[in-house]
Amino acid sequence: MNKKDILQNIWIVALLAFLCCALWGSAFSAVKTGYVLLHIRDDAWADQLTFGGLRFAVAGLMALAGGSILQKKLLIPQRQSFRKIGIISFYQTIAQYFCYYIGLAHTSGVKASVLVGANVFLAILISGTIFHLEKITARKLTGSVIGFAGIVLINLSGLLAGLRFNFIGDGMILLCTVASGFSSASMKKLSKGEDPVLLSGWQFFFGGIVLMLIGMLGGGRIPHFTPQSFLLMLYLSFISAAAYSIWAVLLKHNPVSRVAVFGFLNPVCGVVISALVLHEGSQINLSFMLALLLVCIGIITVNAAPRQATQNAN
Repeated sequence: MNKKDILQNIWIVALLAFLCCALWGSAFSAVKTGYVLLHIRDDAWADQLTFGGLRFAVAGLMALAGGSILQKKLLIPQRQSFRKIGIISFYQTIAQYFCYYIGLAHTSGVKASVLVGANVFLAILISGTIFHLEKITARKLTGSVIGFAGIVLINLSGLLAGLRFNFIGDGMILLCTVASGFSSASMKKLSKGEDPVLLSGWQFFFGGIVLMLIGMLGGGRIPHFTPQSFLLMLYLSFISAAAYSIWAVLLKHNPVSRVAVFGFLNPVCGVVISALVLHEGSQINLSFMLALLLVCIGIITVNAAPRQATQNAN
């Protein structure tokens, strides 16, 4: 069994995708803790952009260093790779997180979680209709709807408390979600003939620098780190470097829908880890268990497509 066959095995995909979601899920509580330690307010978007940009730039260096050590060679991009890095960096880091930080400062975390959960829909639609990377089927759409219902259920009580839509908040989060969808499809398309870890590392580095500059132009400041907050930032950088590099490798060898649908696990992992780290155990209730069941059914539904169809989409 070669490397490609291993990375297309559904159990390997599920294990690695779950690892990514667990890492991303831990970021919710880590970011909250980081903002407290660094005295960054929830509505201070410029400070958040500056901090986020620094985090992603360091994540890029981590990914490149780790990839270089594992492959026993420096991950230096070829001239033809710079355009691909720029496209992925624009969608994955610059556009996605610029819109996210601006939007989150003007909307609730609950609505943001639900809107971001729609990125699985968009990744599948963009992959099939714009990039023509795979066929959109009723099975994939049904699984996405079921999984998204789980995300809505997790956030239902907070969502009902504020259904009013505002563009600067909810609209920017929606644009963030669109950028995320384009990011997944772009990585799938552009990683052909390229090292996905190289693309991931360099796009984070360049995107992080751009975000940091935008934040500083908006009045943001580079935080004054304590040893504790510095270690926390390194952990957040590690999350981005490890999770997105693994995700990029999975996207290279699998249809976007097969990988993207596991993104529904992000808020589920976030709730569990927040309950453990931030002592928010009240979130683990019957609604959460039903939501987890819906997410699992959605993932199974999308990945129940015939093996031959999966191979044709690669």
